[in-house]
Amino acid sequence: MAEFDELIDRITRNVMRRLAEEESGVIPGVTICPATDSECTACGLCIVKCPTEVEKVVAEGAERIGATIGARPPKEEIAHTIDHTYLKPDASPEKITQLCEEAKKYNFASVCINPGYVSLSAKLLKGTPVKVTTVIGFPLGATTSTAKAMETRDAIANGADEIDMVMNIGALKAKNYDLVKKDIEAVVDAANGRTVKVILETALLTQEEKIKACQIAKEAGADFVKTSTGFGGGGATAADIALMRRIVGPIMGIKASGGIRTLEDVQTMIKAGATRIGASASVAIIKGTSAGAGY
Repeated sequence: MAEFDELIDRITRNVMRRLAEEESGVIPGVTICPATDSECTACGLCIVKCPTEVEKVVAEGAERIGATIGARPPKEEIAHTIDHTYLKPDASPEKITQLCEEAKKYNFASVCINPGYVSLSAKLLKGTPVKVTTVIGFPLGATTSTAKAMETRDAIANGADEIDMVMNIGALKAKNYDLVKKDIEAVVDAANGRTVKVILETALLTQEEKIKACQIAKEAGADFVKTSTGFGGGGATAADIALMRRIVGPIMGIKASGGIRTLEDVQTMIKAGATRIGASASVAIIKGTSAGAGY
């Protein structure tokens, strides 16, 4: 406990003091902090410079770690937030195999694939921490609740761990909120405790509709709200993520998807309130290289 208290005290001092290191011109991002307790410059970048010590504090029970401007999560932590995605119609077994191999290599949170490739993905990822996410009612959300529930059960039987369902967008716009809620509840029930993310297709919604969709998804027992399919004419924006976070509160997950192609995009979404990222440019994001247009 003495070691734990000492670590907490050190991090607290770093966070509470001014950004002396930044003012002195030292460039953030070194992997090891050279300062002793007496030399600590209170840069507030422990998560970047002292990741091992921060991990010890978290392991002892800390739920939050204080930080300041410039304290970005390491790329490994960012990788854990990404659903490595391939949902295009030209998906082949070879492309899905590559997707799964990349997910294992970079330790992404999951692969996100169409239902037809759930079984293959589950086999390729067996014994790894990478989950299998599939999409339901994709990409329009216009199938019946019964069809979505059956599709969910089939996906789970084939090895799906998480479900990204498309909300009944037309019903929401028609203000048939009871149908929207029952549609989500049908999938939540069929998922039988597995994570359910509700895709709102925010590019097609008004502010009022976005708010209502978040409220309904939360009431229906979903675990996440998600911005986009990638096929609806628009993707995630920081403004939408911030709005969604304000509506669903601090506990429910938010997945930003659509048009996220750089590390800076990811960091912007996380700062706005996202807890999961959907991207096909995942490898480029982690490597810091450029990525072409896509999901």
